[in-house]
Amino acid sequence: MTASPVHLTDSDFDRFIKENPYVVVDFWAAWCRPCLAIAPIVEEFAKKYEGKVAFAKVNSDENPKKVQEFMIMGIPTILFFKGGKLVDQVVGAMPRAPFE
Repeated sequence: MTASPVHLTDSDFDRFIKENPYVVVDFWAAWCRPCLAIAPIVEEFAKKYEGKVAFAKVNSDENPKKVQEFMIMGIPTILFFKGGKLVDQVVGAMPRAPFE
């Protein structure tokens, strides 16, 4: 687990989820203002929870397979994984406190 989010693609997503017990994945796009607004929070939490939770980012424009697989209809979408299984998700930007 690193101190900054790992940028994942359709091809390495599953491996990353399986290798880390707790994972938070931010689906985003460069043109999405709410995505850009929460990016610093994701970066901050990656540092704060280094060694405990793995953080990742997936560019939704460049990785359509995972967007389709998880039926992501809006971005930002944050997916929470535990033991390789999806356990929760949040759609839309949110303040720091509820995210944490």
